[in-house]
Amino acid sequence: MDQVELGAFLRSRRERLTPAALGLPDHARRRTPGLRREEVAQLAHISTEYYTRLEQARAPRPSREVLAALARALRLDDAERDHLHHLAGTPPGPPSALRRDVRDSVLDLLERLPGAAAVVTSAAFDVLAWNDLAAALMEDFSAVAPRERNLARRAFLPEPDRPVLYGVDDLAAFRARVVRRLRAATGRYPDDPGLRALVADLRAGSAEFEAAWAAREVADEPTLTKTFAHPAVGPVTVRCDVLGVADRDQQLVVHTAAPGSRDEELLRLLAVVGTQRLLTPG
Repeated sequence: MDQVELGAFLRSRRERLTPAALGLPDHARRRTPGLRREEVAQLAHISTEYYTRLEQARAPRPSREVLAALARALRLDDAERDHLHHLAGTPPGPPSALRRDVRDSVLDLLERLPGAAAVVTSAAFDVLAWNDLAAALMEDFSAVAPRERNLARRAFLPEPDRPVLYGVDDLAAFRARVVRRLRAATGRYPDDPGLRALVADLRAGSAEFEAAWAAREVADEPTLTKTFAHPAVGPVTVRCDVLGVADRDQQLVVHTAAPGSRDEELLRLLAVVGTQRLLTPG
């Protein structure tokens, strides 16, 4: 434990915050910038005396619970939180649950890709965010329950009234990728209840998944292209690029069509009509 650096780091993070940013009253004049020590202590639910001793390098090693409370109170990002744990001599362990919250910057990026059908997926294949063209190409994700937005379920546990995984032509390869990535994810997040329930459902509901799961493969192969069987415009072939969002163990999956191709024209058509039905009765 580096008491001096720990105290200095806490003080620097405290001084960069303002009461207004945290919704705290700020009626009195302040001699120094940032929050007062008692305000941080109150936000972290610890005593002011103990927090003061931490900043002054006079306190014993804080527990993981205290470090977590301080990280929340000081609005630390993931890198700062990890640094805090290292300074306290309590290195952070691996995350116990998948991150299912998407960064604002990634959400903004989705909207800046109007010519691409893009989604953000979790390590468990949950579709966490999408843009309008992705909804038009695959399905209106906002119209289905979060549980049903899971691509692994769509691949192995299809519903009678829906095409299996949007009619993609690489279904076998995708299923193999699902099994391998879920096997790896269970190693990283053994205590995540949603992931455990998903794997249990897939093992119980799909003999193919159960057989592949028993092989314990974790290697993954990238997909370069795939074709969607769209119910209104027909087959649409797209290129697939997968960009990792490392700090959340998520993936930004971007589908684009070759410039000047018929598929590009179809994507432009879907961008215009959105999730409306293009087919009329008869």
